[in-house]
Amino acid sequence: MGTGLKVAVIGGGSSYTPELIEGFIHHYESFPVTDIVLVDIPEGRRKLEIVGGLAQRMIERSGLPIRITLTLDRQEALRNAHYVSTQMRVGLLEARGWDETIPLKYRMLGQETTGAGGMMKALRTIPVLLDICKDMEALCPDAWLLNFTNPAGMVTEAIMKHSGIRSIGLCNSPIAAYKWLSGLYEVPVERIYCEFAGLNHLHWISRIEVDGVSKLEELLATGGSYSARNVPQLAWNDTLIRAMGAIPSYYLKYYYLHREMLEEQQAAAARGETRAETVQRLEDELFEIYKRPELAEKPKQLEQRGGAYYSEAAVNLMKAIHTDSGEIQTLNVMNGDTLDFLPADASIEVNCVVSKNGAVPVPVERVPAAAIGLIQAVKTYESLAIEAAVTGSREKALLALGAHPLTDSVNAAEAMLDEMLERNRSFLPRFFQGVKA
Repeated sequence: MGTGLKVAVIGGGSSYTPELIEGFIHHYESFPVTDIVLVDIPEGRRKLEIVGGLAQRMIERSGLPIRITLTLDRQEALRNAHYVSTQMRVGLLEARGWDETIPLKYRMLGQETTGAGGMMKALRTIPVLLDICKDMEALCPDAWLLNFTNPAGMVTEAIMKHSGIRSIGLCNSPIAAYKWLSGLYEVPVERIYCEFAGLNHLHWISRIEVDGVSKLEELLATGGSYSARNVPQLAWNDTLIRAMGAIPSYYLKYYYLHREMLEEQQAAAARGETRAETVQRLEDELFEIYKRPELAEKPKQLEQRGGAYYSEAAVNLMKAIHTDSGEIQTLNVMNGDTLDFLPADASIEVNCVVSKNGAVPVPVERVPAAAIGLIQAVKTYESLAIEAAVTGSREKALLALGAHPLTDSVNAAEAMLDEMLERNRSFLPRFFQGVKA
């Protein structure tokens, strides 16, 4: 790969973009990007221009020879790119609001990546990502697609099954766990090792070492766990955590504390405080801050967003591929024979060795025995939902919901699915082919 590195950012008008630019500036010596193209859709033009202005000021202050280009032309953005980063939201926050509120009417969980809401996000997102992959096959076939768009594991699996593009999925949850442990033990993350095993938003940390010394037992004994601002801060059941012998992802509260989480969501919706509305307020505040002509750095307020540290993870991954580093990162990749209880072509979230050839899973030492059935059930749902997204099959979509551990009535799920598909009609043409409006 030559010295002139081009990175295309799909969803360049995202509030996360300043963090990404900060990462490129910070790591310029080892990852000398020369061209960053921020691309968005026409509806995102205003945000793209605001974020792009801040990005330009950040680059100018750095004094680095990096060119920032803003465009609404995706194909031009992708032409000859070396890396493509996706951080998009099909349907914007309005659709997230539907995902979070419609299921509640049917006494089901309304969440952006888990359950019915997560499936609707997948149905909207996967066809768009596969279109991007088609463009990449024509315009930058050797580029790496680094996908952060949720539901990241499902999107990554869809790309692996339906595209020839080299793709790796990533999430900010693992890096957030490292930040938590770094603060707890007052050591840099380089001295910490965690083993992650499971799926995206459904992983367990079954090994935690600081300077090679295990800290897992003391964390289990004291009920230690990490969380994020986008998930209600309910306490874990300590007996369960000790019995598991592993620290679960905070998203697993939706499964193990389902009743409490659902009640929390219903109460928040009644107060007009869905996560979508909270994020909308945060975004409005952030973009007002981004507009300030004197601002030339990532503002502290960005950490209030649920995806804090994602860009750090994204730049770390690009840098590791570019430098052929061989370092270990927690990523979403094809299973192969890593987790022997899942299909080989499933997307899993595990530790991987990263090199110029991509990410290769590290053998997993231990998956909590009690977690295996849940992982298999959610993977069955995910694979069926991917099929539904690609084919536009309502039957497959209902099968997917029926397989999901949080669906307690297929009759209610079918009524909910009909309403959610209708609400999302403009984003789901495959589900309405031959159906009159």
